Amino acid sequence: MQTPINPFKQALAEKRAQIGLWLGLADSYSAEICAGAGFDWLLIDGEHSPNGLQSVLQQAQAIAAYPGVNAIARVPLGHGDAGTALIKQYLDLGVQTILVPMVDTPAQAEAIVRAMRYPPQGIRGMGGARASGWGRFPAYAKEANDRVCLLVQVESREALANVDAIAAVDGVDGVFIGPADLSASMGYVGNSNHPDVQAAIEDTLARIGRAGKAAGILTPDETLAKRYLELGALFVAVGLDTNLLVRTTTALAARFKGAAAAKPASGGPY
Repeated sequence: MQTPINPFKQALAEKRAQIGLWLGLADSYSAEICAGAGFDWLLIDGEHSPNGLQSVLQQAQAIAAYPGVNAIARVPLGHGDAGTALIKQYLDLGVQTILVPMVDTPAQAEAIVRAMRYPPQGIRGMGGARASGWGRFPAYAKEANDRVCLLVQVESREALANVDAIAAVDGVDGVFIGPADLSASMGYVGNSNHPDVQAAIEDTLARIGRAGKAAGILTPDETLAKRYLELGALFVAVGLDTNLLVRTTTALAARFKGAAAAKPASGGPY
């Protein structure tokens, strides 16, 4: 059996925009519902959601049943933590694309690249488990380094100052902008729509593109999402499962209870 290609990584290399959805419910049942919706990718969030290895695996298995949608997982790391052991475990689960939050320097990005790859290019421990088809992909150990996809998240003033060098790191396939943490770092807590933040985002999208890497971002604002795509973003999450549930249930209650129902939460991106 052949080692599976990474369609998401291939799409980014071919400059084809990929539309995604954030999964924060930490549940394979809801992940399966979202997998059938028609998105290009679904992000299983291990940073801000109650996900462990078992729930990440279960959601990845549910998503795998739906051709055309790719599972990405965000690991609970950041600010210099390369997370060698945790990244190895996520990859061994069969998640080919990893998003690492709070990457502030090129040195941090380089350490994560090494954690993602088998020797001699990296330090990932030999194994593979589900990723290798339980050994049924005989060339997995030799081909895995080319199949994995690394997305690093820039979301601080320091990261923006270093974004050109971060994007230039060999092995970084995409750079994802985190609007909420970025706005907080810039002094606009809870206001990622502030003109200064949006100007920084637009400038960063351009810098990532000039470096020849794919740029990504998350926003449930449809107008902003389309704007980011026009600016060259190649992987854009256009909603969050938790936010969709909050908005829909609150709106439904309001239609029957009027003012007694709470105003729908904004559910801003993180």
